[in-house]
Amino acid sequence: MCTSIAMKTGDFYFGRTMDLDYEFPTSVVITPRNYPISFRRSSVLRRHNAVIGMAAIKDDYPLYAEAANEKGLCMAALNFPDNAYYPDEEDPRRTNVSPFELILWVLGQCGSVEEARRLLNATHLVSIPFSNELPLTPLHWHIADETCSVTVENTSDGLQLYDNPVGVLTNNPVFTFQLTNLCQYMNLISGYPKNCFSDLKGIAPFGQGLGSFGLPGDYSPASRFVKASWLLLNSVCAKDDPSSLSQFFHLLDSVSVVKGSVLSQQDACDMTTYACCINATRGIYYYKTYTNSQFTAVNLRHENLDAGALRIFPLTVSQQIAWAN
Repeated sequence: MCTSIAMKTGDFYFGRTMDLDYEFPTSVVITPRNYPISFRRSSVLRRHNAVIGMAAIKDDYPLYAEAANEKGLCMAALNFPDNAYYPDEEDPRRTNVSPFELILWVLGQCGSVEEARRLLNATHLVSIPFSNELPLTPLHWHIADETCSVTVENTSDGLQLYDNPVGVLTNNPVFTFQLTNLCQYMNLISGYPKNCFSDLKGIAPFGQGLGSFGLPGDYSPASRFVKASWLLLNSVCAKDDPSSLSQFFHLLDSVSVVKGSVLSQQDACDMTTYACCINATRGIYYYKTYTNSQFTAVNLRHENLDAGALRIFPLTVSQQIAWAN
């Protein structure tokens, strides 16, 4: 479970919720331009775009969950069980890349969605785990810049790139279903409802908010896709950065999972372990965690982007409070 959103106001924003029933160590990580990025079946990228995002560090390698590069291109990996397929066979006509390498493969080299399209059309995803102890996760990806979004899915039919006109991604089923499913909610309105039931007298709204009646409220991927899409596409927000940041986190909060509301098959509590918003225009990564609702920010441009070593910022997970007295 996870939800990613791309939003353009004055600046371009991209972020996601990370919904898990377990915890693993992550940090905000900056990969500077001269950090050598190695790939299992391709040459090392010795100089590349600088990248910032949330990652787990394994053997000095950043395994990004989502990230943005210095040019404003963003990418997130979301769970895609039962549908993701990574073949064992390599393709001699394309560059063979493992799914765990894909975010750095794209963000390290591309500055726009169109550049990412061209690169991915020459890329073949192949089943190469990071290690025996760290197998591959079934994933699909949301890639966005300030002009558009695309969804990348690798199924048994091969690698597919879909235009993503709503700028939202969740999980199963496949993306084409999620778009088709929106047709069931064409009647939703944000305005005060009118009586379309009949000419029967006395039928009137009995409370504010009935215009959005029928908007899904559960945490299933299809429901979160509908809810996040409707709220994003009907969002009213000023174009300044504080207003946009606040609005973006309100959108994420609408689909965030409260601990105890969703249990896994093993009776573990699923929850939104963190939510993030990247101002991709300015290179600022904002996040909050389940246990700390205050925003923490890391600015890509405050660092030496020509460095050769990872810059790691451990998460602030204890609740921070701004006391008024």
